[in-house]
Amino acid sequence: MRYTIDAESFEPRDVFECGQCFRWNKEDDDSYTGIFGSCIANVKKENDKIIIDGNFEDTSEIDSYFDLKRNYNEIKSILANVDDNLKNSIQYGSGIRILNQNLWETIISFIISANNNIPRIKGIIDRISKKYGKEICYEGKALYTFPTPEELSKASVQDLRDVGLGFRDVRVFETTRKIASGEFNLEELYKMSTDDARDRLLTLDGVGPKVADCILLFSDLKRFDVFPIDVWVRRVMNELYIHNQDETKVSKKEIKKIADEKFGSLQGIAQQYLFYWKRESA
Repeated sequence: MRYTIDAESFEPRDVFECGQCFRWNKEDDDSYTGIFGSCIANVKKENDKIIIDGNFEDTSEIDSYFDLKRNYNEIKSILANVDDNLKNSIQYGSGIRILNQNLWETIISFIISANNNIPRIKGIIDRISKKYGKEICYEGKALYTFPTPEELSKASVQDLRDVGLGFRDVRVFETTRKIASGEFNLEELYKMSTDDARDRLLTLDGVGPKVADCILLFSDLKRFDVFPIDVWVRRVMNELYIHNQDETKVSKKEIKKIADEKFGSLQGIAQQYLFYWKRESA
């Protein structure tokens, strides 16, 4: 099926290269192919249109995953009025949209992301999916679904080490066990406040404050009132707002206070514009 939409506030490179997802890969024609759930899609920009081809049967899956009903023009207008720093970063990454990714997959993906780089993260997730997920074929291309908690619970710690998880093997094993057994109920998170959901996520093995905030922001929990802080975010926030000669001495508490005051309930989206601009322009 083909789905064509206006390209306003949707730039494939910005969406898929901003660090929020790991299952999309760039093709030779500059389009991107990826899988979410059991849906394989190819996304490309042609002039002022975004063309999405895939094995989906109706457009509701696409609307939901790409959050197409959300007015990013309005969001960018609000944030651009904060100050020129944020306005400039928005202009650089104006096509970013935060995806509605599966909560379970996002939890495991960002546990894997700790002290890791994107090519390696992608490789590990692909190997896990190929070994424990299901094969989906579309247009001669075979991709693999991310395994369910029950499917991944079949893996031993050694199995997980064998796909390249390294020190993260026990963390992924324990978190999978808790979720597959029902000891940790994912559905409860949707009913919680952001602070309570974060506290609950922090009980999972391998989930620290930054990973918890990434899960809250990038999954279908869709909490925009979080501000994940890594080395790039610390760097850009210090450079633009704090001006400490030694950025390593800038505390996360100080950064979060500024994010709360300046960006408010849209700080998660602001974080993506700032992070992407700083990392790509480094």
